[in-house]
Amino acid sequence: MPESHKRRDLMVLCLGTVASLLLFTGYCYKEVHAPLNVAAGQTYMVLPGSSLYGITNDLVDQGIVTTPERLFRYYALLTRSEGTLKAGEYDISVVGSTTDLLDLLRSGVVIQRQITFLEGWTFAQWRQHLAEEQALKHVLAETSDLAMMAELGKPHTLPEGWFFPDTYRFMRGETDKDVLRRAHAKMGDIMDQEWPGRSVGDAIADFYQALIIASIIEKETGSHADRGKISRVFVNRLQRNMRLQSDATVIYGLGDKFEGNLKRSHLKQVAPYNTYVNFGLPPTPIGMPGLASIRAALHPDPGEYLFFVAKGDGTSYFSDNLVEHNAAVERYQRSGRRQDYQSNPQ
Repeated sequence: MPESHKRRDLMVLCLGTVASLLLFTGYCYKEVHAPLNVAAGQTYMVLPGSSLYGITNDLVDQGIVTTPERLFRYYALLTRSEGTLKAGEYDISVVGSTTDLLDLLRSGVVIQRQITFLEGWTFAQWRQHLAEEQALKHVLAETSDLAMMAELGKPHTLPEGWFFPDTYRFMRGETDKDVLRRAHAKMGDIMDQEWPGRSVGDAIADFYQALIIASIIEKETGSHADRGKISRVFVNRLQRNMRLQSDATVIYGLGDKFEGNLKRSHLKQVAPYNTYVNFGLPPTPIGMPGLASIRAALHPDPGEYLFFVAKGDGTSYFSDNLVEHNAAVERYQRSGRRQDYQSNPQ
C-alpha cells in the first residue's frame, strides 16, 4: 500500500476517534447535567456511613437522578477531590442538575429544622411535643424522667423546671435527647448569668427556689408589668411565714384529675403541691419558666403586697392588706366578670 494511502487511513482513523471522543464527551456532559426529577420542597437524606455506590444507586432507583447510575457514579468518583458526600437532610428542590446535586451533597448545607417549647409548659408537655416531632430520632420513649435526668448529669432530680423554653434548631436524625441536652444547658447558662445579680436578698436560698417561684409566676400571669409584683407577693409571704395559696400549684398537683374547675375541696386536700395547706414552696417548679419570670423572681418589685386578684383582663390588682383585698375580690370576681384561674392569696 502506498505511503500516502497509509497516512490517509491513519488520519481518517484519528479523525474518527476524535469524533467518537467528542460525541462521547458530549453525551456524558449532557447526561451529568441532566435535570433532576424532583418536586417542590422535596428532600433527600444521606444517612451516616452511606457509601457512594449506595447513594448514587438510591438516587437513580428513586428516579431523582435521570443520569445512568454507572456514569453518575464514575463522575462522582472522578470529581471526588471536590469533597465527600456529607450526611444530613438536603432540600434537593433548590438544585437543577446532577452536577448541582453532587455539589449540594458535598456542601454539608443541610436543612435546619426547629422545635419550639412555650413558657410555662410542664415537662410532660415537653415530652409529648418531642414525641410528635417526626424528624427527631426518639431514644427516650421508654426512659423514665429520673433515668433521663441521670443521663443529663443530674441524678435523683425531677426534670420540672430544668429546661429553658425556647426555639431549638436540629437536623433530621438528631435525637430527642440531643434537644433536651441543649435546653438543659441553656437553663444552666441562664442560671449562671442571672443568679449573681439578684436583688431578692435572702428570701430565696438558691436558684432552684428561684425556678420554683418563677414557674408559679409564669402560670399566674401573662402580663409583663405584673410579674415583678406577683414575685413580691410571694417573697413577702415567705418572709412572713404565710402560705403562698397559689391556685396554680394546686392545679399542677392535681395533674390529669383537674377538669377545669378548681373546687374548694381541692384547696383542702393534703398534697405536696397544695400551697393552701402547706407552708413554704412546693417541692419542684410547676413548669418551665421563661427569662422574664426568672428575672421577676430574682428582682421582685418593691412594695408590701401580700394579695392579688385577677381583674379579668389579663392583669391583677395588688393589695397590702386583707380589707383592701376583699374589696378587690368583691369588685373583680363577685361582680360576675369572667376570670382565669389565678392566685388569690388570703
